[in-house]
Amino acid sequence: MASCIAQGQQWYYPDTAWQKRSPAQLKLDAAALDSAVSFALRNEVKMEEDLRIANMKSYAREPGYTILGPMKHRGKPAGLIIKDGYIAAQWGDVERVDMTFSATKSYLSTVAGLAVDAGLIRNMAERVSRYVWDETFAGAHNEKITWRHLLDQTSDWSGCQFDVCDWADRPPREGGPDEWRARKLLEPGSQFEYNDARVNVLAYALLQVWRKPLPQVLKEKIMDPIGASTTWRWHGYHNSFVTLDGAQVQSVSGGGHFGGGLFINTLDQARFGYLFLRRGKWKGQQLISQNWVAAAQQPSAANKSYGLMWWTNADEELKGVPKNIYYAAGFGGNYIVVDEAHDLLIVTRWLEPAALAGLVSRVIAATAKK
Repeated sequence: MASCIAQGQQWYYPDTAWQKRSPAQLKLDAAALDSAVSFALRNEVKMEEDLRIANMKSYAREPGYTILGPMKHRGKPAGLIIKDGYIAAQWGDVERVDMTFSATKSYLSTVAGLAVDAGLIRNMAERVSRYVWDETFAGAHNEKITWRHLLDQTSDWSGCQFDVCDWADRPPREGGPDEWRARKLLEPGSQFEYNDARVNVLAYALLQVWRKPLPQVLKEKIMDPIGASTTWRWHGYHNSFVTLDGAQVQSVSGGGHFGGGLFINTLDQARFGYLFLRRGKWKGQQLISQNWVAAAQQPSAANKSYGLMWWTNADEELKGVPKNIYYAAGFGGNYIVVDEAHDLLIVTRWLEPAALAGLVSRVIAATAKK
């Protein structure tokens, strides 16, 4: 059994196999825990298993929408509840590799954090144009964008990359393409706008900083040390290859909006989430700094529900759930929920988004065993 002693507390870390404990051993209410699992199974997301169809339906109103990266059919609901480091409950096929859509953004954020920790990015408030000097951040507006603006999705970056334009990604309900293209740009940092085109620009910028493929960075710095399997993949688009130091390298995407993103199983998602539950430490090694873990979950000025590509509950949008939890979230109901106060980690796949609060509240209720 792998463990680590920190601040007088012994933490369990999984080796190849993740150990399980009974509800009684973890001082959990077994009936409440069963209720949470049953709730997750009853609330499967209402979307097609063929995710190409699901994407085309969801984004059909976006001008020129097309799928540029790989996709695969989704599985059935699956999940894990980790208490005090041990598996307290699980459901579905936790070894099946599935798309995780925008939960990928939390992995991308982590690659940015590693760059900050390594001194490759000196300051989050620095302009990205100082690091990426091609046309990507050219112009009076784009040159003002900082790393923080990209990470908290307040950059309002304007442009097109890999045949995807910012104005065509989740456009307003009113107006048309000409009006959207000619819109007045917002001051970076002033307004939150969820936009995958800009997230992909962040991935491209980080590629320029690291000078090697981001999946390789994630594998070497995070996934191998935490004991993840070899089955996960991080994809970009068929047209997102760029020349880097004389070699063709793929710039990956930060989600599955146009296909691609992270394909991963539930157990590996849990290992990643558990690293954050343990404030970036794994078996005595600080893989990513505690400062970054804290910063990632800090509500941003423009949107209290969003940190550095992790969602927060600061505005209590998840009713009946503590304000201090934070989570990764992806289209189709893919979540990694970190609850440090209760030493809980919840990973759930293909859950109806409206049911997330109900699942988390039921799991927390199971910790209240008398």
